[in-house]
Amino acid sequence: MRTVSSLPYQLKEDEHVWVPMSDGTRLAARVWRPVPSDDEPVPAVLEYIPYRKHDLTAWRDSIHHPYIAGHGYACVRVDLRGSGDSEGVLVDEYLEQEQLDAEDVLDWIAEQPWCDGRVGMMGISWGGFNSLQVAARKPPQLRAIVICSFTDDRYGDDMHYMGGCLLSDNLAEAGTMFAHSTLPPDPALVGDRWRKMWRERLSGVGPWVDEWLRHQYRDEYWRHASVCESYADVQVPVLAVSGWADGYSNAVTRLLGNLDVPRKGLIGPWSHKYPHLGEPGPAIGFLQEVVRWWDHWLKDEDNGVMDGPMLRTWMQDSVPPSTSYEERPGRWVGEPTWPSPHITPIEYPLARNRIVRPDEEREPATVTVESPLSVGQFAGKWASYNAPPDLPYDQREEDGGSLVFDSEVLTEPCEILGAPTVTLELSVDRPVAMVAARLSDVFPDGRATRVTYGLRNLTHRDGHERPEPLEPGRRYRVSFSLNGVAQSFSPGHRIRLSLSTSYWPLAWPPPEPVLLSVHTEGSSLTLPVRSVTESDEVSQWPFDEPEGAEPIPMTQVRPSDHRWTVCRELTDYSSALEIVKDNGTVRFDDIDLNVAKRAYERYSWVADDFTSPRGETNWSVTFTRGDWTARTDTRTVLTCTEREFIVHAQLDAYEDTRRVYSRNWTYTMPRHLV
Repeated sequence: MRTVSSLPYQLKEDEHVWVPMSDGTRLAARVWRPVPSDDEPVPAVLEYIPYRKHDLTAWRDSIHHPYIAGHGYACVRVDLRGSGDSEGVLVDEYLEQEQLDAEDVLDWIAEQPWCDGRVGMMGISWGGFNSLQVAARKPPQLRAIVICSFTDDRYGDDMHYMGGCLLSDNLAEAGTMFAHSTLPPDPALVGDRWRKMWRERLSGVGPWVDEWLRHQYRDEYWRHASVCESYADVQVPVLAVSGWADGYSNAVTRLLGNLDVPRKGLIGPWSHKYPHLGEPGPAIGFLQEVVRWWDHWLKDEDNGVMDGPMLRTWMQDSVPPSTSYEERPGRWVGEPTWPSPHITPIEYPLARNRIVRPDEEREPATVTVESPLSVGQFAGKWASYNAPPDLPYDQREEDGGSLVFDSEVLTEPCEILGAPTVTLELSVDRPVAMVAARLSDVFPDGRATRVTYGLRNLTHRDGHERPEPLEPGRRYRVSFSLNGVAQSFSPGHRIRLSLSTSYWPLAWPPPEPVLLSVHTEGSSLTLPVRSVTESDEVSQWPFDEPEGAEPIPMTQVRPSDHRWTVCRELTDYSSALEIVKDNGTVRFDDIDLNVAKRAYERYSWVADDFTSPRGETNWSVTFTRGDWTARTDTRTVLTCTEREFIVHAQLDAYEDTRRVYSRNWTYTMPRHLV
């Protein structure tokens, strides 16, 4: 990324500003704005997230907020209620209170003398979520949004559940937010009240996984703030962005197809990152795109920002399997609308171990599999955070416990863009079962790179609102989509569909081993095949090189450590995936603050005991400045029986070396056909 030292406007920064809420609570904000805004008000851009403006996101914030502000905007970065330096307690995500607070923040911004009353919202992940959710509430000040790595469907397409299956990221994210919601405010900003504010947080929060496990199918809890319930509520222009290595790419095309407002979509090869910091590369000049977006919608500039294709996306070329990539080979392509006229769904029937041509005759066959719990240990993360190695590895070992269907060797390139669909005529021998479907690019030497995948809890075969147990031995016809993707399969390769009855630890397995029978005469794979023409390319719409403002100074005091370890003990047949995400100790030089952050996850099982899966997440975060030290340690463990989930959680908080708070939780809740 190129650092820009000279911007159109000189800036002034307010490091800490209190924003009053309607109920008297105050939220903490950081504001960058042009110096002339003292006399000449400018539009504003809000980012509203719970990840600590003063330290944990300060480096990232310092790249894009001053850059945007330097082009003539007041950029406002606000900590959610109960996070960072804001007052209150943060007890869950996307609550009504969060959105009411957002409306208060928008009111406050529009009333400031440096703001002309027009406001945009932007964000990635949580900030992308709530920008879209707040837009659906139609606040009058909000004129446009830029959203990255988001979803419009909190149940069907988030890190909690997928196809009705419980994701292990449900536990991992709960661990992340258990840690973040219990961190102290900074005494340098809030003063002597920091200890009282911290105590209020410590005594007011709990392990979020408890609430998320109480809602195992689509109910009112998940419908709240799911914009897919009513797309018409969004009435402002939307720039929707994600990456193919992220878990949140599906929502981009859903918005393009369902919104009735000016909209643009962008999907690159990236993980869970802003595109100007995008990894795997290539990163792009995203901030230039964002400034053009705001210039048009907040300043009324006629700059052609809506010209060109509705969707620009990175068409990925074949690559060998790897758990990380610096660059993902491919090219940018464009689609004029979505759904695109260049994409044709083609249904390929399944035969015994084969994907056959649509016009090819086949003999009916029944094929069966009962997958071991080891299938899934090389699946990578539901959403890559580019914390290598978190991408899926070579699928050959996974395929050993799966049903495998291969195409013929390709004689010419085959491009797909969109969501493949699997239709299965099947029967099972248990009342609760799941299917994991993986689409892979198979090299001539046999290496298999997973391209996309999808999950379906078969008790959710008729929808996620009212799951029903399966009747063992009865035939069902079930269709479900895999995650969307842009992929070019090379000549000489094969396309492979793999089906398994478990996918642990990416998803929690069913209560018992399941024998799945697939009857090929009613089964098929539908691919969104893209016709390739020169006119579809976007060479006439190139991206600039990535650039941003100069980031704040930081020093790595203790080195970081990121590891993924798969281990098997052949004496007792226990296995585990262990993940270490240790950022080491980082010094924020400008505020004289050291921060140490370490996360550890462990997902284990024993042989094929389907009641043995166990997930554990541990976080430790320490803040040190001079003679002040504060630390929180959190731990969450999820286990199961055939009928229940069991959560154990603990929280310990320390000031200097003295433990000032400690609490333990145990919850038991029924499994509702999961």
